[in-house]
Amino acid sequence: MNKIYVLGMGPGHKDYILPITLKKINESEVLIGGKRLLTDFQNCGKELIVIDSKLTKIIDYIKENKEHKKIALLLSGDTGFYSMLDYLKKHFKDEEMEVVPGISSYQYLMAKLNKSWHDFFIGSVHGRELDIIDVVKSNKKVILLTDFKKSPSYIASLLLKEGIKNKRMIVGENLSYVNERIICDTPENISKMKKLGLSVVVIEDDE
Repeated sequence: MNKIYVLGMGPGHKDYILPITLKKINESEVLIGGKRLLTDFQNCGKELIVIDSKLTKIIDYIKENKEHKKIALLLSGDTGFYSMLDYLKKHFKDEEMEVVPGISSYQYLMAKLNKSWHDFFIGSVHGRELDIIDVVKSNKKVILLTDFKKSPSYIASLLLKEGIKNKRMIVGENLSYVNERIICDTPENISKMKKLGLSVVVIEDDE
């Protein structure tokens, strides 16, 4: 029986893909993932399928083809942190899948900052709801994955609106890519930055 590979692709740049992940990709005939992740594999002679909003079609394809094709799903970051893995587990048994972890974007950012992260609250507002104010009030150190709607500037504006002071924000944008930016500033200044892409945000006491 062919295993369905569920592979963590790291923060973005190919340099941060684990060797075992590349091995599984080489063994696969079909790669399924976001458009950005598939870019590096356009000329590798494999069937490429872009994940879009129609996830049921992806599931149907895998069910119809997994017995006679080696299929790999390429997931950004780590497979165990706000990834598609939980959704896949609703449709496939554990013994049908082989999961390989990846380096998450927040791990990458914290390494860049020479910081450990075991005592941080780690969450995501990327396409999901989270009471940001309650989290920041309840935790001295917070890491959040953001999206274009709940951007770093949006989060900074929330903090200012709630009168949360003495905080420092660190924004990691386009992490691992050539246009990477890491910004350390006050919520006041971050709130004015409107052109930030997908980012990781660190919020901590300004000591």
